[in-house]
Amino acid sequence: MEEDPAELFAGDSGTLDADVRRVLVRLLQRRFLVADRNRAQWRTLLENQQVIESRLHDLFVHLVVDHDRGIAYKRQVRSAELDVPVLLRDDAYSRAETLVLVHLRTVFQRERGAGETSVRVDVEEIEQTALTYFDPDDTNVASHQREIRAAVARLAKEGLIEEESEGRFRVTPLVEVVLSNERLTELRAWLAAQVRGGASEEDVR
Repeated sequence: MEEDPAELFAGDSGTLDADVRRVLVRLLQRRFLVADRNRAQWRTLLENQQVIESRLHDLFVHLVVDHDRGIAYKRQVRSAELDVPVLLRDDAYSRAETLVLVHLRTVFQRERGAGETSVRVDVEEIEQTALTYFDPDDTNVASHQREIRAAVARLAKEGLIEEESEGRFRVTPLVEVVLSNERLTELRAWLAAQVRGGASEEDVR
């Protein structure tokens, strides 16, 4: 593939086929590449995994391919021995986003443990659970509700949940990638300490 590259545009000195370049760009643009939603790109990734990994390593970025879940994602290389420029931003989730994420991960873990192959939640359930962690004396409930709905929208955009009908979502396996069992335990302890007021942000990545 790299021995006789076809020029894709004027002055092109790249060595990858167009489809492989598209997968590489998608991996850099998005947090995840999901097999079920991008079958052609997933196939291209698997067929060209070594060269794609090499390109990402040139940028100090790891490629993680989870075959069991059908998910690929990237991680920033970090090293105490090497000066590594940071390419990937590590944006923290807001408190409301963290509350929603912990609830989704908890429901996913419980339902999968009970043998369910597909896990679903209603936005009202998410909202009611998240609201329990806000100050009960705070009368600005509408503001918190908007925060929670915005959190749901962000997590849906990232692919952690998929809206199947109005207000009803399917929780995807991505939630396990974003929030490990160990991190879930830590955040539950954090939430227990924040019931009567807490931090504004919590980084769960």
